[in-house]
Amino acid sequence: MARVARRTGVVDRPVDDRRMHARVTPLLGGLAIYLGVMIPTLVLVKKDPATKAILVGGTIVAVVGVIDDFFEIKPLLKFAGQIAAIAALLAYGLRIDHLSVPLTGITVTLHPAIAIPLTVLWVATIINMVNFIDGLDGLAAGVCAISALTFAAIALSLDRGPTGVAAAILAGAAFAFLRFNFYPASIFMGDAGSMLLGYVLAVISIQGVLKGAATVALIFPLLVLGVPFADLFLVVFRRLRKGVPIYSPGRDHVHHDLVLVAGFSQRTSVLLLYGWCLVLNGLALAMRFRATAAIVVLGLASLAATASMARLLLRYRSGDEHTGGEDHTGGGQGPAGGGADRADGRIGRAGGGEQNAGAVFDRSPGSSALDRRRVRRTRPPGNTVGR
Repeated sequence: MARVARRTGVVDRPVDDRRMHARVTPLLGGLAIYLGVMIPTLVLVKKDPATKAILVGGTIVAVVGVIDDFFEIKPLLKFAGQIAAIAALLAYGLRIDHLSVPLTGITVTLHPAIAIPLTVLWVATIINMVNFIDGLDGLAAGVCAISALTFAAIALSLDRGPTGVAAAILAGAAFAFLRFNFYPASIFMGDAGSMLLGYVLAVISIQGVLKGAATVALIFPLLVLGVPFADLFLVVFRRLRKGVPIYSPGRDHVHHDLVLVAGFSQRTSVLLLYGWCLVLNGLALAMRFRATAAIVVLGLASLAATASMARLLLRYRSGDEHTGGEDHTGGGQGPAGGGADRADGRIGRAGGGEQNAGAVFDRSPGSSALDRRRVRRTRPPGNTVGR
């Protein structure tokens, strides 16, 4: 895929002072993820409504993502593609039609007038929040791989075999992609990959987890996807607090704070977020299997990890801007867009990783989300671009 991306000119160049990566990097890694998910799903998974929704809707979002990687389509068009994929999901009968109130045993049946909008909101949110976290090499792929593996275990334990197998396939595809995407990445997943990962996780969370009768069914996806949800909450809170649109540019994601404020390297920042994700996912599994000792230990560990992250993330950067430019953080940090970030004497590339097209609602400089001006095909097909 990297060779195809170079030959077709679908590459990400560090052409301005907002770029965080230092070299031309091919996109289209999302196509590899797409093939790694769709082929095994076609061959191995029973074709129930959830599987059909993954195949059809996943293809829609992947196609829209590839088009965006080539031509950088407008956000509204991209969102329309997401809605088309969600419509396919609804057409196959998948929706959040009931909710179990945590720890009470009470199940609330939802009227279609509530269930359908709630399902659209849930799926669109997960698709876009995966893009939100896609700002460092290997971050989105690793978090989604861990989450998919947990969803697989929960779904299989609830006798939802096809959904569990589909989740395991998604985890395998994401883990395989990490071989080429972990720092320093040799290929980026682009919108095709990030939107596909988010969409399939959303389908799995609905069919394999939320439809379960467990009294903590609602808690499971919130824990499993806790890191992306935390990033989403942080970004929305900060931008509303500043009175700017949530789709405006800004270096205010969790991964930006770890690199630009706390001064961690890109690799260390990703590993810290992996660790936080693992603890939360471990707690979800302990709750599912009612392992009391594990719930206590992992619950305390989750609280400690979340508190530590909150302490770092609540340290607002002075001069934090949503319009790019220079980022002045403690310790005399230099401009965050010149390919290297100097924080507390250390050098790290913030967001030099996953420079994908990003979320519909996020255009963050320094993150993957819609920050770059993509390189378009301006040369004949025979030429190689970015070599």
